[in-house]
Amino acid sequence: MLFYIARRILYVIPIAIGVTMVCFSLIYLAPGDPMQSLMPADASEADMAMLRHYYGFDQPVPVQYLKWLSRAASGDLGVSLQTNQPVFGEVMRALSNTVVISAGAVLLAFGFAVAAGTLAAFNLGKPADRIATGVSVLGVSVPNYWLGIVLIIVFAVQLGWLPATGMGSKGSESFDPTSWDQLKYAILPIVTMALVPLGVIMRSTRSAVAEVLAQDFIQVLYAKGLGTFAIVRHAVRNALPSILAVMGLQFGYLVGGSILIETIFTWPGTGFVLSKAILTRDIPLLQGTILVLSLSFVLTNLAVDLLQTAVDPRIKRA
Repeated sequence: MLFYIARRILYVIPIAIGVTMVCFSLIYLAPGDPMQSLMPADASEADMAMLRHYYGFDQPVPVQYLKWLSRAASGDLGVSLQTNQPVFGEVMRALSNTVVISAGAVLLAFGFAVAAGTLAAFNLGKPADRIATGVSVLGVSVPNYWLGIVLIIVFAVQLGWLPATGMGSKGSESFDPTSWDQLKYAILPIVTMALVPLGVIMRSTRSAVAEVLAQDFIQVLYAKGLGTFAIVRHAVRNALPSILAVMGLQFGYLVGGSILIETIFTWPGTGFVLSKAILTRDIPLLQGTILVLSLSFVLTNLAVDLLQTAVDPRIKRA
């Protein structure tokens, strides 16, 4: 087990290096010159050259990459061109806010999806199965940004039950999930983000549990006189590794793909910071945000991979 964990961690290293190369290349893939956003239109070439030298853009590309990589490895992602604040602090603060709604969405979707998917697997072809299948198709078909707008109109504008935007009176500095004054701001974003993983996890659960129910050992359990609850427990436990894999991928997807939802709800997460960096051409902030999101996705997959092995020791990988 320890050898497998060490090997999986070693596999992450070249992936992480590839991610850093892609993030660094954003400077040269983005059109235009980011320095122009910091200088007036009538700035002289001497002033522009001085600014490029200050930020290190006048050095050869390999030198720039190695220096940037060494700083990033120590947690120094540079300074934002717009706010003049350390990028690492801004990104990590935004990432913690994104994790709040992403984890809430995945947990909400996981609870409902596993229950509904299991129920559908035990009633294949029956009304419960058709309803669960319809809900799952609806979840993967309806655009979540459209749902977010509808929820704002209904619950914030018309009914006035929940706030439409923001993260509370304290802004993005802190979030206390035990305080209703702050938690109510996260309800609509969490419900909106839970739609897609709800449909995906429900379909995966239905397929995985139905496959387990078709195996011979389930018939043996029935023959021994086990009750329905015991059969459900055995079926879900055997299907859990594949369900966890899907859940981990959905969590990574929500953390990295929350830009539209966070923009709609003005939630100060990584998606909101990423959109701001794109609009203001803040290259250090853009690089740092994408790097942290990409590495978060890689580490999430690693954690899920290890969790699968811990849940089901029968999993053997060459």
